[in-house]
Amino acid sequence: MEEEIRERRAFPRARGHAPLTPRTRAIARWMFHGHLWLGVVTTGVVLVLAISGILLNHKRPLGLMPDVAHAPTGGFADALPLAVLAEHAASAAPRAASMGVDRMDVRPRDGIIKVRFRDDTVTEVTLDINDGRVLHVGERNDVFLEKLHSGEVFGDNWVLLSDLGAVAMVILIATGYWLWLFPRIRQ
Repeated sequence: MEEEIRERRAFPRARGHAPLTPRTRAIARWMFHGHLWLGVVTTGVVLVLAISGILLNHKRPLGLMPDVAHAPTGGFADALPLAVLAEHAASAAPRAASMGVDRMDVRPRDGIIKVRFRDDTVTEVTLDINDGRVLHVGERNDVFLEKLHSGEVFGDNWVLLSDLGAVAMVILIATGYWLWLFPRIRQ
């Protein structure tokens, strides 16, 4: 009797509609509880993904990523080899270079390359790709956000945590729409 009262509160019968079949009622109950508990369990992960994603979308205006204005000095075909550009970057930031190069981001249209090192402060050196001139040396303050957003901040295997958050979000959207639409469209 108590369960029937709870079901009536959770899934009230619309006026003029036939009662739900036991199968439909079971699906509705599963959707409701699945949506509720998946939301409760994954709230923290989804919240971290949402906030870090918003901050990453606005990293330039927030000053988290340096914006280096530069006009290209030549074509991409005339660019220096990557090894030479890495040496120029290492000479501009020797302490950071001692930890090794993490990545190199070549932007031919802008005529620059960004060399990021593996040091604790995540130093980045921006160079002209044609003459190797150093345009900027500084910290990349958005790297922590990138790693938090992807789950890498907790270790390589934790990337699956962001995948879990994304899958949970898809399921929450689908079950949320079902819970909202079902009472409106049933006959």
